[in-house]
Amino acid sequence: MRTASKRPGAGFASVLPSLPRDVILKGDCIPMMEKLPAKSVDLIFADPPYNLQLQGDLHRPDQSRVDAVDDAWDQFSDFAAYDAFTRAWLLSARRVLKPDGGLWVIGSYHNIFRLGTILQDLGFWILNDIVWRKTNPMPNFRGRRFANAHETLIWAAPSPKAKRYTFNYDALKAFNDDLQMRSDWTLPICTGEERLKDDTGRKVHPTQKPESLLYRVLLSTTKPGETVLDPFFGTGTTGAVAKKLGRHFIGIEREQSYIDAAEARIEAVRPADAPALSVVQGKRAQPRIPFGTLLEAGLVKPGERLYDPKGRLSALVRADASLIYEKDGRRHEGSIHRVGAAVQGLEACNGWVFWHMRTKEGLKPIDCLRDTVRGALAA
Repeated sequence: MRTASKRPGAGFASVLPSLPRDVILKGDCIPMMEKLPAKSVDLIFADPPYNLQLQGDLHRPDQSRVDAVDDAWDQFSDFAAYDAFTRAWLLSARRVLKPDGGLWVIGSYHNIFRLGTILQDLGFWILNDIVWRKTNPMPNFRGRRFANAHETLIWAAPSPKAKRYTFNYDALKAFNDDLQMRSDWTLPICTGEERLKDDTGRKVHPTQKPESLLYRVLLSTTKPGETVLDPFFGTGTTGAVAKKLGRHFIGIEREQSYIDAAEARIEAVRPADAPALSVVQGKRAQPRIPFGTLLEAGLVKPGERLYDPKGRLSALVRADASLIYEKDGRRHEGSIHRVGAAVQGLEACNGWVFWHMRTKEGLKPIDCLRDTVRGALAA
């Protein structure tokens, strides 16, 4: 892992010919993203400035000062300036995102609604909003509002036409004790040894996200070996978790103190071996195999007969992968699904499970032949 530039923009006179990986690019996110090849990254996780609009210091009941976010990078002159910045970085992000990639953005009530509106205005397709419910949120010291106990993440595809985005449904279900993962995540904020501090004991970054949050994001929407871009890299939580899970990362950060902390943090990560990084893949995540592919592969031949699970009904396989059933004056023809439904008097049928072939071991569902084809494709 290396920092690609110690000076903003140095060495990046034009668009890079290839995608740099496992690097931190120093500079502002918009011009640095413009240097990356188009349609090159699999996922973007963005933790942009929240535009908190803080006015004056915030104190606890004992009059001690709260270490709040008052850095220059979180300050904008007005909402119009913040919206212009948001639109600009999202346009740059969309350019480098693969057509079937995904984008995550996190925010609070100060900015998440503006982010959502601009995402939709730019043509992104929102897939989910996730509520991160904090188990240990900061209290509301003034007692004039509810305690802010959650943040919101938006997960979006580049467009409504993006249908093959990564979602590791079965892996998340296994992760969650065989229960479907919900859109409300209860996780602690970043504290203890995970919180990076400087030599004086002060937080290196005021809004460092917990690794547990990024672990869930990357586990659910990326595959091992894919590349994740974080345009607001901070102290490198995305990079640390990406390395831990066998993903590649690109970080963009302009503050050298954050870069130094991120480099040391990521360098200390030791990823697991490849076999431990693979995820459960259910049938919905596997490539679609039409019945006709079985004929092309010679696994089923025109003129063969397929049977119902009990071997009482049969249909003839034709060269175009359609079936024809004729018996007692009844005649049905069409796909394995349509004919399967017709012979049972049903509206729908999964032909892969209903139709069987005769083997030396008896009747076997034709679905097992799809695994043979998928195995050949993966070889």
